[in-house]
Amino acid sequence: MIPLLWFSYLPWTAFALTVTIPSSPEKAVPVISRSLISLSIEQDRWPEWVGTSSKNSFFLNTLDNINKLTGAPPNIRIGANSEDKTNFAYDIEYAEDIFPAPTAIVPYPEALNITVGNGFYQIAQHLPRGTHVTWGVPLGPLNVTAAVLEAKAIMNAFDSPGCKAAGVTLDYLEIGNEADLYANNGFRKSYTSSQYVQEWTALATNISEAVGLSKTGTKFLVGSFAGSSSKTTGFSPQAIYSENVLASDPGSLIAAFSEHHYSGSFCAGNGGLLSDLMTKATIRSNLTIYQTDVIATRGEGLDYILGETNSYACHGAPGVSNTAGAAIWALDYALFAPQIGISKVFFHVGIGFKYSLIQPVALNRSILDGSPLSTPLPPHVQPPYYAAIIAAELRGSKDKVQISEIAINDTQVAGYAAFEGGELVRAVFINSKAFLQGNTNRSSVHLDLVFTGKGPETMTIKRLAIGHADDASGLTWGGQTYETESGKVQGKLSLQSKRVKEGVDISETEVVLLNFAGVH
Repeated sequence: MIPLLWFSYLPWTAFALTVTIPSSPEKAVPVISRSLISLSIEQDRWPEWVGTSSKNSFFLNTLDNINKLTGAPPNIRIGANSEDKTNFAYDIEYAEDIFPAPTAIVPYPEALNITVGNGFYQIAQHLPRGTHVTWGVPLGPLNVTAAVLEAKAIMNAFDSPGCKAAGVTLDYLEIGNEADLYANNGFRKSYTSSQYVQEWTALATNISEAVGLSKTGTKFLVGSFAGSSSKTTGFSPQAIYSENVLASDPGSLIAAFSEHHYSGSFCAGNGGLLSDLMTKATIRSNLTIYQTDVIATRGEGLDYILGETNSYACHGAPGVSNTAGAAIWALDYALFAPQIGISKVFFHVGIGFKYSLIQPVALNRSILDGSPLSTPLPPHVQPPYYAAIIAAELRGSKDKVQISEIAINDTQVAGYAAFEGGELVRAVFINSKAFLQGNTNRSSVHLDLVFTGKGPETMTIKRLAIGHADDASGLTWGGQTYETESGKVQGKLSLQSKRVKEGVDISETEVVLLNFAGVH
């Protein structure tokens, strides 16, 4: 039997590509946030993620892994579907949830109702030092009392000695989740963006006055729509800007627009093919649809983020969202987003969700179909987590790192170059062709590297080793694994050193990181 890793890299080179890498960045190349890949957490089970009386060390270890690579942990957004189903009560310590029955399509459904107390927000102090947080309050039920009480509790938590000592800060308050769907989910009989602006402004005024928001460093996040018309009619940033959402007193405290996006849906139980999700062209078409929205938002002086995103809506598609191929997708998706002006990408996660990068607690039923597990599945990372690690290594920990897409005339190979102080230091290449279980002939592409100016002479190569695109585990990054009991990396680091003029081979369903500075 041929060992798997060696088998993956047999020299079945189908063809060669000449790839021109810029030796220095052009003026328009974006500066990349240390928290490019961030997390949106379904808030109904937030206490399990971070821990209550004690910290959830597994989850915090997975965040610390990224912190060590970039110098900052991922940003955390807490809210989503259960955001609009949340009430506040002083006599509840953390949270009390009412859940519907699990189904084969949604094995871990969101809560129908969640009632929280002060401790629910205070436990944010468990997050890694330097974490920036966005927290959502309800708009859907138009319960002003609940929204104001929650906002007060949130602000009090972040103003407490615990959060201050931990260096955890609140960047944004988010009011309402996916208001453009209110007419479909029971919150309204009909709804327009004009009504949204009126309701948002009224509730934001109440919240801002109640907590003295203008005297703090916290701002409002606006939008959080499930889709966009990209016009001044319908739900879009252009529509709410034209309807003067920014003109009111609370509107002056808006600092960012948040868009939500999924590449498909599993809500009816039928998802797309893994090979389609991974496709280079599909990834770009899923993001460039927001280019005019980004331009309109940047024109107002606001930041633009994907405040909730992932592969397939309704927690992901089995055998797709939880696989190694989804790691390929997530990496290219996240790195391409800044190329059109999206500053951060918040991958949505929830306990038991198929597309979660991290499963932070033990699970008693299958994430794929809800069937009972004979033994609990311990906390673990899923394949897309490797995308966060690789993006973090490409970005590195220096200030004002720029990353530009490398123009590659190929339908399956994508590349990105990273620059520090105007100097090329690293590049990553992604082969998105799906090598699936049952396939026998794994092709590879040879990349001949040339540079626009003086290029490096040597490089180290680090590989994301994947058996098959539809594998749900067993990945290694540079010979090491994050699929460990603690969530910390284990194993002996394996790198290859080569002369740049030799080029590099990249197989189907593989990622290679080239380090020209010899750091990693």
